[in-house]
Amino acid sequence: VQLQASGGGLVQAGGSLRLSCAASGFMIRYYTMKWYRQAPGKQRESVATISSGSSTDYSDSVKGRFTISRDNARNAVYLQMNSLDPEDTAVYYCNTKLPRDVWGQGTQVTVSS
Repeated sequence: VQLQASGGGLVQAGGSLRLSCAASGFMIRYYTMKWYRQAPGKQRESVATISSGSSTDYSDSVKGRFTISRDNARNAVYLQMNSLDPEDTAVYYCNTKLPRDVWGQGTQVTVSS
């Protein structure tokens, strides 16, 4: 059972990135999937959630700018991030509960001003 996040990088403020999370060892279609982030010196926070039925929820800090989606056929989850701000700089992790917590390795997003 594994989650592999990718797609991070360095982007200027106002830019966009698309993160991907590839799952292996289980089928994501049955599970709620989440994206978290952790900035230096801060606690890890949930930013986006997508249920097995594709209902979505977002933290107030990213609502209207980030979009979570899932492709059950590809066994993958995505996070489209637009209008990026330096405050979005963090390591981004994908997560699910099987029910045990499964975490990806994280992908670094750095937004320069």
